[in-house]
Amino acid sequence: MASQIVDIHPHIISDDETRYPPAPLFGKRSEWSKERPTTVETLIAAMDEAGVAKAAVVHSSTTYGFDNSYVVDGCAKYAHRLVAVGSVDVLQPDAPQRIREWTERGLAGLRLFTGGSTKEFDPSELDDVRSFPAWELCAELDLPMCIQTGPVGLPQITTLARRFPSVRIILDHLGRPEVADGAPYAKAQSLFELASLENIYLKLTPRIFGDVKKEKASAETFFPRVVEAFGAKRMAWGSNFPTSPGKLSEILATAQAGLQSLSEQDREWIFGKTALALYPALA
Repeated sequence: MASQIVDIHPHIISDDETRYPPAPLFGKRSEWSKERPTTVETLIAAMDEAGVAKAAVVHSSTTYGFDNSYVVDGCAKYAHRLVAVGSVDVLQPDAPQRIREWTERGLAGLRLFTGGSTKEFDPSELDDVRSFPAWELCAELDLPMCIQTGPVGLPQITTLARRFPSVRIILDHLGRPEVADGAPYAKAQSLFELASLENIYLKLTPRIFGDVKKEKASAETFFPRVVEAFGAKRMAWGSNFPTSPGKLSEILATAQAGLQSLSEQDREWIFGKTALALYPALA
């Protein structure tokens, strides 16, 4: 197993709503952020218990909209272990300026949230020309871009990956492929078609570890197929803690069990080395 386990998808929520007032994207706050808020201190304690060395903490858009203050402040407190991944409204004319301001405050990556827990996916903004100046700046600053979408958004992601080949695009939750049909996973063909685009990376979260246990799918047939297509150097584990229920240690154990059929070398990339390549500040 990897000498250092790195998590690229936990979230943190402040317990001080006066200093960090909620202002959720799309106007509806996510249930998990009210039921299972996790401060940066709670996250560090959970990481210690689980044996997770470092993390790239993803800003909660469904709590704070485009105000990344808590994720950058929280990660700055533990700068030797955490980096912040935030969100900016890339369709606004001042997006490049906002990105520069947040990176100066410590932001190490960006995320586009096109839907998920509180609204249906709308991929139209992904390849909207108004967003291109933000993408060009990501290329200049070497900021990776996480994208939260489903299969509906993969055509736009293909366009973006080709247009901005030097920006590393990380698909949250593996792009949510349909896998219940089992091997050879014909319904996930749109995901596998992205494999030739070398700047596309995959984030393996609890969602896919649950999906591969349904109907004809299995971890033993699905994950080796993904590694064969993309290579483990373009795959990284993310806990989605505390959005996904359960202790961080349990979420990690489920992922480790799900990837047991892979080689030790591949698992080292997925549980640590890929994350350090994507977010060098963690190294």
